[in-house]
Amino acid sequence: MHERDPNKEHVVVAWMSMEETQCSQVLQNLTTIANQISNITSFKSLIKPQCSDLTRRIRFLAPLFQELQSDVVPYHVLSSLEHALLNAKDFLDFATRGSQLFMVLEREHVKCKFGDVSVRFEDAINKISLDELDISEEVKEQVELVTAQFRRAKEQFDPPGFQLYEHLLSVYNQGYDVYAEAAELRLICEKLQFINVDDVKQESLSLQKMVGDRDGHSQKSICDMSLFVLKKIEDFLVTESGNNIVLSTEDFPSHTDEPCLQLCLQSLVIPDEFRCPISLELMKDPVIICTGQTYERSCIKKWLEAGHGTCPKTQQFLSSPVLIPNHVLYSLISNWCEANGVEPPKRFGNLRFCKTTSDGSSSELIDLDVLMSKLASSNTEDQRCATGELRLLAKYNSENRILIAEAGAIPLLVDLLYVPDTATQEHAVTALLNLSIYEDNKKCIMVSEAVQGILHVLENGSMEARENAAATFFSLSAVDENKVAIGASGAIQPLVTLFCEGSQRGKMDAASALFNLCLYQGNKGRAVKAGIVPKLIEMLTEPGGAMRDEALTLTALVVGHPDGKAAIRSMNIVTTFVELIRNGSPRSKENATSVLVHLCSGDPLYVSIVSSLGVINPLLELAENGSERAQRKAAQLLELIDHCEY
Repeated sequence: MHERDPNKEHVVVAWMSMEETQCSQVLQNLTTIANQISNITSFKSLIKPQCSDLTRRIRFLAPLFQELQSDVVPYHVLSSLEHALLNAKDFLDFATRGSQLFMVLEREHVKCKFGDVSVRFEDAINKISLDELDISEEVKEQVELVTAQFRRAKEQFDPPGFQLYEHLLSVYNQGYDVYAEAAELRLICEKLQFINVDDVKQESLSLQKMVGDRDGHSQKSICDMSLFVLKKIEDFLVTESGNNIVLSTEDFPSHTDEPCLQLCLQSLVIPDEFRCPISLELMKDPVIICTGQTYERSCIKKWLEAGHGTCPKTQQFLSSPVLIPNHVLYSLISNWCEANGVEPPKRFGNLRFCKTTSDGSSSELIDLDVLMSKLASSNTEDQRCATGELRLLAKYNSENRILIAEAGAIPLLVDLLYVPDTATQEHAVTALLNLSIYEDNKKCIMVSEAVQGILHVLENGSMEARENAAATFFSLSAVDENKVAIGASGAIQPLVTLFCEGSQRGKMDAASALFNLCLYQGNKGRAVKAGIVPKLIEMLTEPGGAMRDEALTLTALVVGHPDGKAAIRSMNIVTTFVELIRNGSPRSKENATSVLVHLCSGDPLYVSIVSSLGVINPLLELAENGSERAQRKAAQLLELIDHCEY
């Protein structure tokens, strides 16, 4: 019998202790780096959407980092995650402080850096066996979702600024003539947000630092080309501003009351495009009218209130009195003010727009400030009136959806989901539904913690309010991460209840919401536990079959979950699926075949039962003439039958 070697045991224990210490340190680093990344927000405009998406995915991973344990996850796996995070932080730092010209000229380099970030995260997460970790289902679902998003991101990332690249080359290849390419230089300045000479100097410093950090002849060529273009841009900006010297912030006091602001502006030459055509003063709240002209809001409002029906500048007849904020010009004016030591203007004044009907016509003019005041009122009648107006304003007009959200209506509408007045509650949830049609509003609604309020209406509201709450969940769940949040909120059970017991429209709205939500695996199990399967089978077999197609579509989804598969098998309705393959609509044939593929997988007895019901000829027909998905599913089922017979 061999004796133990105490020295070896000591070495092993010491090694294990060292690895545990390393793991513990890496776990701390993961949370620290993730928090640092969350604080990086000022990305350069060219790749801002991609960077914002990256930081959002990392925030979704933060709960995983907090629940990982060093005694379960090996050091090399944690180290891979740490390196992925550091790589992401490096890319985001690059996107924050880097040269925009470099990003345009080295587009493929940027694409490779971003792809490398996505690949590292995907590989690191795939090394973790989530089923072996003691973490919640919600965290698992978030991790799976983020992994899929990283996979798609690296495939869909487009190098930034292709058109801008063409303009830069054109400017570089032309002779040194400031006026020859004025239009192109102006476009470059707008795209890169160069307002004054200081912006160009800052870009030059960023460019030289980036090139200095890298070696190679190609980097030197990029630098030379970029500096040449930057010089032309600088000269162009000086020429555009009338050779005026840009004053530093030291020339102006730091406080900003209105007289001081006017004094500062008198010392500057205001660009003509920043002046209101009516007052000739710097615009504080520029708005666009239907002729495409931009005016200061207060000036054009006075013009309209005086009874004028034409554009002051062009004299064109105004087909609509709607005023649309000019966000781009407001941003340019704000940047110009900051660069010249003047406090940026604050928007003020009322938003006025028309109530648009379903036929596209307009009725009375609406003042949004008045509506917002009523919305925030404690008076029930005011609340009911304001929510009803906003519901209609957001129903048909996409511009109104933007304006209403920008005015801050969404959080107020969310608060009104809980009021006892059924009409106000119904108007509020329907207004949120209509606002959610605009993609950017979906995020604002979710951030305003609307899910619980919508769920409250779904469980307690009138039938019409419940229908519209279900439709709102359908709209919001078009975004992948919202599927997780809505499913985790407890919304599946009341949606299934509405699907089972609601009005015909309620059943349709619930079916649509459940379909979107059940595209995510975790929600399929929730729907099965909520008792959806017996109702699906009932709808498939009832005479007339008003909801048959919808029920079959949902069945084809939930059968992909082990609990769903077991529940459907227990109902013993294989003949119904075979009959649908024979005589159903094209959509029904496709979904019925998909269901049988799941039910037959791994069960030779079930395959033999299906085969004995005369399904082969209909499957052959479907494999020949069905849709692409139907052909694929029919081929899979035929293959299962062939293997069973042999």
